[in-house]
Amino acid sequence: MRRKAIPQPSHPLKSFNWHKLAENRIGGTLWSEIDDLRAFTVLDLEDFEKMFSAYQRQQKELGSNEDLYLTIRKVKELSVIDGRRAQNCVILLSKLKLSNEEIKRAILQMDEQEDLPKDMLEQLLKFVPEKSDVDLLEEHRHETERMARADRFLYEMSRIDHYQQRLQALFFKKKFAERLAEAKPKIEGILQASKELCQSKRLKQLLEVVLAFGNYMNKGQRGNAFGFRVSSLNKIGDTKSSIDRSITLLHYLIMIFEKNYPEILNIHVDLLHVPDAAKVNLAELDKEINNLKNGLKALESELEYQRNRTRTSEDKFVPVMSDFITVASFSFSEMEDLLAEAKDKYSKMLKYFSEEEARMQPDEFFGLFDTFLQSFSEARHDLDNMRRKKEEEERRARMEAMLKEQREKERRLKKSRAGSVSEEVGEFDDLVSALRSGEVFDKDLSKLKRSRKRSGSQLLENSRERAVSKLNY
Repeated sequence: MRRKAIPQPSHPLKSFNWHKLAENRIGGTLWSEIDDLRAFTVLDLEDFEKMFSAYQRQQKELGSNEDLYLTIRKVKELSVIDGRRAQNCVILLSKLKLSNEEIKRAILQMDEQEDLPKDMLEQLLKFVPEKSDVDLLEEHRHETERMARADRFLYEMSRIDHYQQRLQALFFKKKFAERLAEAKPKIEGILQASKELCQSKRLKQLLEVVLAFGNYMNKGQRGNAFGFRVSSLNKIGDTKSSIDRSITLLHYLIMIFEKNYPEILNIHVDLLHVPDAAKVNLAELDKEINNLKNGLKALESELEYQRNRTRTSEDKFVPVMSDFITVASFSFSEMEDLLAEAKDKYSKMLKYFSEEEARMQPDEFFGLFDTFLQSFSEARHDLDNMRRKKEEEERRARMEAMLKEQREKERRLKKSRAGSVSEEVGEFDDLVSALRSGEVFDKDLSKLKRSRKRSGSQLLENSRERAVSKLNY
């Protein structure tokens, strides 16, 4: 390879991470027409060195003896790592609150002292030294004391053999039980829900009644059915009564169940695992199980590598991970068997309901039943509200009738009392008048009676006028 007469900087500069072309690929390209040496006669290299020095410079001006002391004490820091990446790395290290040596010891000992939380390990994996980082840092390996904090950390971690693999193994170990605990209920949900749908007598009776009504309602090609797709259950509520639009076929079915099949009303008791199974995405579950399987394989490969190399007494990878793999493999094998059983039950259950396995994933199939159960419950709630409303209206009507009757009785009684009083007063007045006129001694009393009647009527009229006068007053 030809050597170019490239000027050398007076001190280390930041690197430009390019992918250079091999010399044998230059011929016949535009690069063969370019001569970068000509540019050096024009460029201000001294200014360039100031702008892109590998040493970090203080941004503020020195204004006190303390600033001067700190500047002298800190010395110029060497940084070759990307600024944003270095800054984020420093933030992580400040949260971790461990020295580089303590972090290194924890990784070698597979964190026996539990110094590295799972979330911190996950973040550390984002700051694994890349090859370009290692190459740049190696160029300054004799200046470690002058390296910035992030550079120093990445450099020291890069000195650990298979640092990334160790970190991944430790993170996998810490997360394994948690991931297993998250996956297992999903598998059991599919398994149990598949069993429940096949074994539920209430569901079978419900489908029987729905099929009967469907055949009774449908004529021609749509009638005379021997079964129907499960998705049809969620269309029952679309058919509304021609008498009351607030009543659907689902409401009516529930009324029929209440009267003739009360046990069906408790169908949700038979299908307790269906709502959970409806949330399981089998493709994602398979992916997670496959990731766990690959993680264990990678761990076994790393264990084999570590066994074949010379280790220090401080390195605990082999004994710790050997024990972990033994236990983890057994637990994982049990879960794989459980998943196989769940898939088998689910497949048989789909055939039992005459559904196509290739077109129906668990979350979709169980989701149909989950939606129906919710609609069923809401329809029962609707009916309860309708009945309460009807009872309230009937009660209010009875109360209004009673109040009306009571008012009528009081009115009649009042009228009766008023008539009785006026009659007694009229008779007394007639008697006094007769005594004065001498009519009381006449044998014909018809004139007396007529006079009493006229007086009574006049008295009643006078009483009414007085009452009106009082109200107007």
